[in-house]
Amino acid sequence: MRILVVEDEDAIAEPLTAGLRREGFAVERAATGAAALEAAAADVVLLDLRLPDLDGMDVCRALRERSDVPIIVVTARGEETDRVVGLELGADDYVVKPFGLRELIARIRAVTRRTSRPAPQAKLHAGDLVVDVRARRAEVDGRELDLTPKEFDLLAALARDPGAAISRRRLLEEVWETSWYGSAKTIDVHVAALRRKLGDPARIETVRGVGFRLRAS
Repeated sequence: MRILVVEDEDAIAEPLTAGLRREGFAVERAATGAAALEAAAADVVLLDLRLPDLDGMDVCRALRERSDVPIIVVTARGEETDRVVGLELGADDYVVKPFGLRELIARIRAVTRRTSRPAPQAKLHAGDLVVDVRARRAEVDGRELDLTPKEFDLLAALARDPGAAISRRRLLEEVWETSWYGSAKTIDVHVAALRRKLGDPARIETVRGVGFRLRAS
């Protein structure tokens, strides 16, 4: 994976690029906004907002206008307004300095997973359960389910492969975009809620030592 680091401060850029290279990434550095816009295409852009020549927001906007490359804003400007503006201009994530290398790498992997996923099927079926991914609606035997956003995402993750055992790790990565097992309890809470709303607890089966399985029929 090729990463473009847009950062003018050597004290930050040099250890960051060295750390990313140790983790196996190919890294190019740009110290100015103009250099960032002239750089070869990358798989991910780490973009500082305080650059010596151009405002980082303008660089973000220009990159987004010409490419769908994942952009992670990395900056000391942590005010909520800066975060909102950055995301509205097309950034995929926002990391405030100081940050840990492991956290940054986790965010890089999360944004690349999101942007590399194939377009989902419009509708998923498991017996009389229908999950409309585009409309974000689900129904059982014609009865629409009142689901929270995470409940819907969890049900859709299970419905993409009815009858298959889906691991907790995979569900954490797909629905919560983390692999931290400290979050695993939240899966149980959402599964319990889904079972109630589906009207038949047996529709989502627990696979001991693995995760969960949506009954196919």
